[in-house]
Amino acid sequence: MTDMMKLLADLTPLNRVVCSSDFDDTIRYMQDILPFREHTYSADNHYNGWVIPNKWDIKAARIDYQGKTIYESGHPLAVMALSTSFRGTVDREELRCHLHYDHRYPDAVPFHFRQLFRSWQRDWGFCVPKTFYDGLQEGDYDVLIETEEAPGTLRVIDYTLEGKSPETIIFAANLDHPGVANDGLSGVAVGVALFEALRRRQEKTNFSYRLVLAPGIIGNEYYLGHLTSAEKEHLLEGVMLEMLGSPTELALQHSRHRESNIELAVVDSLVENDCEHHTGEFESELLNDEYIWEAYGIPMASLSRFPYPEYHTDHDNLDLMRPERLEEAVKVLLDAVETLESSPIIRKRFSGNICLSNPKYDLYIDPGQAAFGDMPDEQRRRMRLLMDTIPTLNRPTSINILAERVGLPLLMVENYLKKWVAHGLLEMT
Repeated sequence: MTDMMKLLADLTPLNRVVCSSDFDDTIRYMQDILPFREHTYSADNHYNGWVIPNKWDIKAARIDYQGKTIYESGHPLAVMALSTSFRGTVDREELRCHLHYDHRYPDAVPFHFRQLFRSWQRDWGFCVPKTFYDGLQEGDYDVLIETEEAPGTLRVIDYTLEGKSPETIIFAANLDHPGVANDGLSGVAVGVALFEALRRRQEKTNFSYRLVLAPGIIGNEYYLGHLTSAEKEHLLEGVMLEMLGSPTELALQHSRHRESNIELAVVDSLVENDCEHHTGEFESELLNDEYIWEAYGIPMASLSRFPYPEYHTDHDNLDLMRPERLEEAVKVLLDAVETLESSPIIRKRFSGNICLSNPKYDLYIDPGQAAFGDMPDEQRRRMRLLMDTIPTLNRPTSINILAERVGLPLLMVENYLKKWVAHGLLEMT
């Protein structure tokens, strides 16, 4: 089994920008852990307006003042991502135009990533602590940024654990984000540990499960945009795994319509495991690759420990990681998967609304009529809710999750659904 902390220690120091030698090394590292399938997209493949940036590696970067080096690229965030090369002498005010600092934390180096998504509009620059920026003296500064560039290749990897059904639950994480541990990479570590545990499961799963590791935003856009329609139609729903190693509490951000089995199973697991956590609506916690998946019709929740103060700074490092927090996230996800796997799944086999009062079906739940003294009790109201919910189930649904959604005992829900199955309106597996 992969040591999650070792994975973080090995990969955190690398300059894992979207297209780079360090990102290529990261791909190879991951392929030694699981038999990932690789997807590559060349620089001439412009898709939906997205442009794959050049492969970009820093060879040297420093700022000298009066013959002494006062700043250099000791950390991957120290040079603005996709900075152009530059060599020259500039005065203090010109230099400051090319220095970027975090306005919240004076001693932090921020992550400046915008150029990775706007490679047609580039400049040179450093990311520095505000204390460095403020402490610059008047005079001239010798600046060197030496980079090596070539046409970029965008790389995404995925691993699928095939179940009895081709319908697939996605777990996804970002493999880029240079020099940081929690943002992205901790989700990768948790995802790998989750799938290693699922591979050890004695019985074949009912659902199929897929782990997708991609550069943020652009990676998932190319990945989903280039999968075949036949493959995409089996991608049911998923969870983004993000920022799972920090000492902050877990956060479950729902998918846009709160409709997926897996997110509700994760919520149950958080409660059952007595985890410190909070939940939020779509985009209420963070905005990441979830919106990419949702645009392709795939509900995508996220599990993270956001917010945390070190986000997008060099303070997001290995010292921030807590092994017990990573392990807690793995257990929450494993228990959520087991919730799905332990429950029958129903699939709708009709469209529109069936006349359930027709004696042919006899499935109607009378809501009562107060005017005639027929006041339904709470159980009948909930049974009516179940009846009205069934025609809206446009995706395979766990009976456990459905029972929880309508607030009825599992056996009562299952017995009612079996009547629908007997009429050929539902399939239950």
